[in-house]
Amino acid sequence: QVQLVESGGGLVQAGDSLRLSCAASGRNFSTYAMGWFRQAPGKEREFVAVISRRGGSTDYTDSVKGRFTISRDNGKNTVYLQMNSLKPDDTAVYYCAADKDYSRTYTRYAYWGQGTQVTVSS
Repeated sequence: QVQLVESGGGLVQAGDSLRLSCAASGRNFSTYAMGWFRQAPGKEREFVAVISRRGGSTDYTDSVKGRFTISRDNGKNTVYLQMNSLKPDDTAVYYCAADKDYSRTYTRYAYWGQGTQVTVSS
């Protein structure tokens, strides 16, 4: 089992950057693929990015490609989401999630953090 805590959200202006962090406690962090998802008010939770167990593979939703970068440090049990050139449409609660499988589908993930709010003003 793994517990996840996100941090790094906030209120920024369009074009700014933020780095989200997700700290994991529990054992065997490196055996989990890690994903970032987001949910805006009135919308379904959507996939943002995923990284494989050792960090060798990553995948992104099209709307963030070239702007967001997912990375992980297994020595620190932490996954990151570097978000550049933020847009108002990026406004959402961002969640990190862990699962044994590498997936874009949020229903596949077993473990979730509590979320961190990102608000981008125009």
